[in-house]
Amino acid sequence: MSWKAPSFAFAVFLSMNLTAGPVAAGEWPAWRGPGQNGVSTETGLISRWSPAGENLLWRAELVGRSTPVVFDGRVCANGRVGQGLHKQEIVACFDAGTGKKLWEHRLDVYLSTVPFNRVGWANVVGDPETGNLYAHGVGGLLVAFDRAGKVVWSRELTEEFGFYSGFGGRTHTPMIDEDRLVLSFVNTGWGEQGPPRNRTFAFDKRTGALLWVSSPGGTPYDLNTSTTPVAAVINGQRLLIEGNADGWVHAIKARTGEKVWSFQLTKAGINVTVAVDGTTVYASHSEENTDTPGIMGRLVAIDATGTGDVTKTHERWRADELGAGFSSPLVHGGVVYSIDNSANLFAFDAKSGRPLWKHKLGTVGKGSPAWADGKLYVTELNGRFYILKPGPDGVETLDQDEITVADATEGPAGRYAELYGSPAFANGRIYLSTEAGLFCLGDPKQPFRATPGTPVALTEPAAPADAAPAVLQVVPAEVLLRPGETVRFTVKAFDAQGRALPAPAGAVWSLQGLAGTLADGGFTPDAGKPQAGKVAAKVGTLEATARVRVIPPLPWSFDFEAVEVGKTPPWWIGAGTKFPVAELDGGKVLAKPPVAVGLDRSDVYLGPPSLTGYTIQADLRGSIKGRKRPDLGLINSGYHLDLMGNHQKVQVRAWPSELRLEKSVPFPWEPDIWYTMKFRVDQQGGKALLRGKVWRRGEPEPAEWTITAEDPQPVRQGSPGIYGYSAAEIYYDNLQVTENQP
Repeated sequence: MSWKAPSFAFAVFLSMNLTAGPVAAGEWPAWRGPGQNGVSTETGLISRWSPAGENLLWRAELVGRSTPVVFDGRVCANGRVGQGLHKQEIVACFDAGTGKKLWEHRLDVYLSTVPFNRVGWANVVGDPETGNLYAHGVGGLLVAFDRAGKVVWSRELTEEFGFYSGFGGRTHTPMIDEDRLVLSFVNTGWGEQGPPRNRTFAFDKRTGALLWVSSPGGTPYDLNTSTTPVAAVINGQRLLIEGNADGWVHAIKARTGEKVWSFQLTKAGINVTVAVDGTTVYASHSEENTDTPGIMGRLVAIDATGTGDVTKTHERWRADELGAGFSSPLVHGGVVYSIDNSANLFAFDAKSGRPLWKHKLGTVGKGSPAWADGKLYVTELNGRFYILKPGPDGVETLDQDEITVADATEGPAGRYAELYGSPAFANGRIYLSTEAGLFCLGDPKQPFRATPGTPVALTEPAAPADAAPAVLQVVPAEVLLRPGETVRFTVKAFDAQGRALPAPAGAVWSLQGLAGTLADGGFTPDAGKPQAGKVAAKVGTLEATARVRVIPPLPWSFDFEAVEVGKTPPWWIGAGTKFPVAELDGGKVLAKPPVAVGLDRSDVYLGPPSLTGYTIQADLRGSIKGRKRPDLGLINSGYHLDLMGNHQKVQVRAWPSELRLEKSVPFPWEPDIWYTMKFRVDQQGGKALLRGKVWRRGEPEPAEWTITAEDPQPVRQGSPGIYGYSAAEIYYDNLQVTENQP
């Protein structure tokens, strides 16, 4: 790739303005700004500052990792907080003018393998229409807060949908589109969502009800990626476009989730949020290319007007050997800016792909570039923040500062402050969230004035009055019920372009695999055993379904004799094909064999995440494979009780990767022998009491607990579950969950 700049005038450079649509000034409610493109119309911004005080208006205490949002006179961000047993994720909002903290909310992290220093990965997103702030935690907690910081609704994605939270920490950022909060992640759920896929979920932004789920891609290369959908209107259709863990870029209809087109970009999961400019999608990665083996990295311009699986013929241009695997591209003034993993800033002609220039920023590129007031504002991981003036042949560095950490809480004082996010622009100021705090930069001579933003309008043709329905939706798209509870479903209709139509009349309702009463969309399940199935609505030749799980109140008891060999109880979350029922010693048991591809470590959730005050018990048996023994155990209210094979001990823990709470006792156990495990968690005021015991099956239950622990920062509730690390075969039987008795 040649980096010799072309010889054309700077005036021509500035005239090539191909912005994707109107951009609102005054607010920055999403991590890539109101236009989802990293571009601000703010003017009069500073061109230099100093962490020592020059043009530093205020600094607030926050150990941040991602990009803040600014709306409704507030700046909001997330990060990590606490030490030892009190490590948590934090979401906080501050007065945008003074930096005064308005509220904070701390999220527990559990059932997650994300390390503490990667907490706060996903950016928060604000909704100027409702005033709500939405946060997606590394452990799968999705929470909506009102202006005062009160929880409006929350979803526990791990226990409800099988959200995968990996050690890499990469976590998807949600986005707002019309009345929907849209979030993409890899999950292993139940039913047809059992196989792991990178799926896109659309929730009602006001209530948290699930509206639809889309599975546009195939088997993921990575289970842990981080992208955000971008909304665009192309060919008259409102689309959501995003990279997927399967290595493809997918475009789906924004209101229904139907796939419109797909483009294979790489042989690995995609972490970069695409940039959309007109009918062109710009995407990049840093892994192996699909059509040039051995060549790593590419920035590509995709013609977004295609349908189906678009191919190389839909490339408008490509730049190979550009390894931008985390930083998202920026398009402005007819130029594409991209930062590679080695912190090189590249500029390309947006139409032709001709390289314009290259500028070295540092050593590690993670943050995405942003444009405001005729300047580029760029971060580098090692605490560096740049203000650059771009031109046709390169950039002028207007300011370069290094932000350091003042205290020694998580390392030596004076070290660089990690900078993963991008700046936000609003109210004539610049806001930057770092490991060393939340900074507000601006001209101290200019008075602060919070200016409400004007929503970005994506213009699309209205549906004609005689538009025929092409797609139905039953909402909510998925529910979890107890016997006797009633949920009312409604039907929505959309035309072939994905535009909403009036609600259809005369829907014919039916049940698929469920027992209960169904009348005019109102479903009440029968009492009795757990069940899983669908509620269907048919209008003419169109049909749509909603997924339903029905789980009775405690006590539960499962011996697996009624489950078909090779299958799993259908209402379980995360079992997929990893936990098939098998025949053993003349009966049926649940098995977890070593997997051929993927991870041997898995959690399975048996019921609602709202349960508390219960005991789970099961018979467990582990095999041996060479010198390898498995780990096997139970889950109660967000805690693990683990019978560890190679270590020959019993461990109780919270937050597996951090071992925020951990206690172990020696426990020699033999392979191919059944043991009974019992795990009880009690909430006692401001703490949780965890107690577990293990004994050989058939022997009297010991009076004393094998292991006990107290958690002064308790996880208050959570689904019962089973855990297994199948380095060798694992078996489970006689599973029981009961309410705690005094």
